[in-house]
Amino acid sequence: MHTPILKPLATLLALAVTACAQPAQSQQPAAAPQAAQAAPARAAQMQVQPIASGLDHPWAVALLPDGGFLVTERPGRLRRISATGEVSAPLSGTPTVFAEGQGGLLDVVLYPDFASNQRIWLSYAEPGELGTAGTAVATATLGDAALSALKVLYRQAPKVEGPNHFGSRIAFDTVDGKRGGHVFISQGERNQRPMAQDLSVLQGKLVRLNLDGSLPQDNPFL
Repeated sequence: MHTPILKPLATLLALAVTACAQPAQSQQPAAAPQAAQAAPARAAQMQVQPIASGLDHPWAVALLPDGGFLVTERPGRLRRISATGEVSAPLSGTPTVFAEGQGGLLDVVLYPDFASNQRIWLSYAEPGELGTAGTAVATATLGDAALSALKVLYRQAPKVEGPNHFGSRIAFDTVDGKRGGHVFISQGERNQRPMAQDLSVLQGKLVRLNLDGSLPQDNPFL
């Protein structure tokens, strides 16, 4: 009566004994992956060649199409420097600046359409009432020895006391393949750190404007 059950059980036991009788195959440790071989670093070849000297706290440089440069000096001067190093007298027509501490004439960049309009952008610390100051940005037409048609497009508000942390750099984005859809203005928090977290003031913010100084309607904060 129990034979049909015992026969399969005997077969399974035989298979188990046979498996145990097989010699164990040696387990070879897996070879550790070789570390990636980094290419040996090569010393960078760099040559430093002075172009001009004698400048007073040069803050920013803009490369001109003729190979020359525009250089801002923090006390409020803008100079031309030729490709061969000749330094011009200060250009007239620059804005009045708050030249204390880290304040003064700051960034200079060429307008995206500089080739057709000769316009440049300047950022600077602008003096206010009762010893206050704030970051401002203006555009002007560049001449051989002077700026003309100066127009202030941006003023930081409110102006506060203190000589530090004005910023500021100016940059442009590209819209529909054309550089200069918007201008971006970085600015410091005027050494008052909580102001950078306060959206009701402009200190410590990156400002995005249209090129005429108006507010883009797609800005995240207006």
